[in-house]
Amino acid sequence: MSTRVDPVFALEDDIPIPYMQRTRDYYLALGFQNPYRWAHFADVPFTPLSKPLARSRVVLISTAAPFRPEAGDQGPGAVYNAAAKFYRVYSTATDSGPDVRISHVGYDRKHTTAADINSYFPLARLSDAAAAGRIGSVAPRFHGAPTNRSHRVTMETDAPEILDRCRDDHADVALLVPS
Repeated sequence: MSTRVDPVFALEDDIPIPYMQRTRDYYLALGFQNPYRWAHFADVPFTPLSKPLARSRVVLISTAAPFRPEAGDQGPGAVYNAAAKFYRVYSTATDSGPDVRISHVGYDRKHTTAADINSYFPLARLSDAAAAGRIGSVAPRFHGAPTNRSHRVTMETDAPEILDRCRDDHADVALLVPS
């Protein structure tokens, strides 16, 4: 016997948030002469895994910021907090119980919170995956990638620095988790 389920339609105002246009408008409002240009590449490099994921060392790369008490409220639900931003790549031991937050980035605070750290910093889930044998191991450090909106700085400074650190940690796979 089948049970009929009537579809539930979304409300008319339940639509995707136009965050890309909002960012462009915000950039112009800050006084920049051109709207923000999102990084978009016609050719994206891809490297197949050289060994199974179950034998690979995985490194976490995050845009989450280290918690700094002097920078003001950075807890879940905190308003945007530019004082909590960081401008240089950083690395922290994965076994140190790192305290990272995302109050320094713009995200939809009306419809989501930062209460679940695994949604923006899944280090515990990576450790679980290693314990379950789904990945070989977690790299000894995670790396923080600044979110300063400069393609040039990202491409010429931050990305090469992060790559060097991943190589120093003998990482086979990088998991990039932007906030």
